[in-house]
Formats: sequence, structure tokens, C-alpha cells
Amino acid sequence: MTLYAWARRRRFPGLPPAEPRYFQTEPHTRVLGYCHWQPDRTAGPVLVVLHGLEGSSDSHYVLGTAHKACRAGFHVVRLNQRNCGGTEHLTPGLYHSALIDDVRAVLEELTAADGIGPVAVCGFSLGGNVALRLAGHYGDRVPPWLQAVCAISPTLDLGACTTMIERPANRLYEWNFLYGLLRRIRRKARLFPGRYDVSGLWRVRTIRAFDERFTAPDAGFASAADYYDRASSIQVADRIRVPTLIISAEDDPFIPTAPLRDARVAGNPFVTVAAERHGGHCGFVERPRGEYDGYWAEATAVEFASSRARPRADAAGGASPAPSGPRASPGLQWRPADAT
Repeated sequence: MTLYAWARRRRFPGLPPAEPRYFQTEPHTRVLGYCHWQPDRTAGPVLVVLHGLEGSSDSHYVLGTAHKACRAGFHVVRLNQRNCGGTEHLTPGLYHSALIDDVRAVLEELTAADGIGPVAVCGFSLGGNVALRLAGHYGDRVPPWLQAVCAISPTLDLGACTTMIERPANRLYEWNFLYGLLRRIRRKARLFPGRYDVSGLWRVRTIRAFDERFTAPDAGFASAADYYDRASSIQVADRIRVPTLIISAEDDPFIPTAPLRDARVAGNPFVTVAAERHGGHCGFVERPRGEYDGYWAEATAVEFASSRARPRADAAGGASPAPSGPRASPGLQWRPADAT
């Protein structure tokens, strides 16, 4: 499913036109989002969608989720993380799995400056880790406008994920990610002379080596191991206090499911876990029916967000039932979230 979902061509003729928008998140950093607005911009919930490693706002799963969310009545922001989607010139730094400040700044601008809300966040893979870290960061002080978080195939434990992707059977996946990372760091070196030393870049042959040389020091970590430990969302999962859905698959080639059984996740009543036997990495494709295109995780995430992201007065009565998704799967295990 990983390769099928990645290679299959998709069309979204019903997706409303997007309005590009630059968000100033730090003095020398902007990020680019593509906004799909409902006719009344002052009303209704907003869903912010975060892509994964070396993805962008145009990744098929981002567009697919945006399409479903717009049809469900959401405003949607397809957000590029730093340097992604052709935005290397907008910041001197790199993006990484612990970087929640950009997303937080975007959410606060949407709610404070635009006055729209409530807000839901849906992240995929690395973006899922960012979404979970954001929820854990707020802890008991969750803003009233943040009402749902969804993470699909999230990299809960970065060290374990890196070890899995280094397996010989996964070399194709690692090479694909690494190829994009190396191209990007070359572009960054041209844009910001003197900041990145790209000499001998041919020696960087793994993601771990790239993170050791570039990601960790640029983000202030002591090493790749330190980065993997401190940036993993499993470290803050027990602090999540907003209704959260995690979707993962046992046959994901480089995301282990063991962290889903960690007490910090399994013991948190605010977290709902959907563990599928099959789905691959950000795949979860089944046979389409009618207008439903078969991308189950996207549909389930939007359904979960729809059940939670509503005016606080409506949500005060207690938790809504967890969504069943487009179909009942024998491999799916739900533990209802408790939002009260």
C-alpha cells in the first residue's frame, strides 16, 4: 500500500481554489500555506494539514485530506514546513521533527488575526510527530480553539523509525528520502553561503548520517541520537489533553507499532489508537464506493475532526463517540477518547 498510494495518480476536481498565504513565524522565517476558504470566512472550523519528510502541501495525502475536509465544511490550510514546497529562500534554517513553533504561530494567527475556529490539526508521518508534539506541548493549557489532533503513520519514536528504515529491505525508501534531503541541502548552501558545508556530501549515505551532520546541529541538538530522543513525540504523549487520533499500520515498512502500546500512549484517555493490520505508510487504501475514493485514513481523520472541532458550547456536554470510519475493519482497534 505504501508504494501504491505514493505512485497512484489522483485528481481532486472538487477541491476549491487555494489562496497562497505567507505566515511570519520568526523574525527571519516565513512559511507558505495554501488556504481553501468556505464562503463565510468568519464561521466554521479550520483544519491545518501537515506533510511528512520531504513532502509538501502538494503531497497526494495532503490534497486528499483537504478535499474531504472542504466537503465536510472545514476551511483548510495546507501548510508547507520550512524549506518545503520550494520555500528554501524563506528561512535560513532547516525543518525537523521537533519544530512546533511554526505550526503554533500559524494556528495563533488564524485564530487571533482571522478570528476563525475551532481548529483541528492533521499530520502525516513526520508531520504527525509534529502534531502530537504540539498537543503535548500545550499539556493542561490547551487553547480553547484547539479541539482535535490527528496523526497518520506518525514517527512516534524517531530512533526506532530510523533503525527500521536502515534495514536492507527498506533501502529504496531511505534512498528516496535521502535523495531529496541532499538536493535540498545543496540548494540551501547556495542560498545561504557559509551556513552549510556541503563538501564531501557524497559520504552522507544514510538519513542518520544526514541528521548527524546537518539536522541535529542546525536545530541545537548535540547529535543525531540526541535529536531522535528529544524530538520524538512519545516523550510528551502522556501530556496530551486534547482529543487525539493516531492511525498506524502493522505492515508499515519503517514505523514500528510498539510505541502505540507504550503506557504514555495507551494509558492516555485523550488518545484514540487505530491500529490496522494493513495500510503501509500513509496508504490505507481500500476499494472505492460511489463518491468515496477509498483512502480510508484521510476519511477517518476528517470524520474524527468533524466530531470534535466545533464551538466550545457544543462540545461542553462531553465526548462524542469515536468515528467508525467508512467501513468496519476487523484489524481496527478503537479506544474511545475522553475529552471531558
